[in-house]
Amino acid sequence: MASVTFTPNLARHVPLHVWDVVADTVGQALAGVFEDEPRLRGYVLDERGAVRHHVAVFVDGGTLRDRQALTDTLVPDSKIHVMQALSGG
Repeated sequence: MASVTFTPNLARHVPLHVWDVVADTVGQALAGVFEDEPRLRGYVLDERGAVRHHVAVFVDGGTLRDRQALTDTLVPDSKIHVMQALSGG
């Protein structure tokens, strides 16, 4: 199973834990999480289903490549980390 974790700053809005999901893609993994905790969807994805600009998603230590369709493939023990992106200068 792939595991999905979210940054602790979301814990003030939604109870968080590590979700273990059976999924072949990042999109499928996130859909499994959102089924359990629908309030997270609006934080992570925009109205078209793409990752919001202020959110960073890492898959097995690398950045998510497909922020639009979420088709990055997973292996059974993939680790997905979702966090607020930092910007500024």
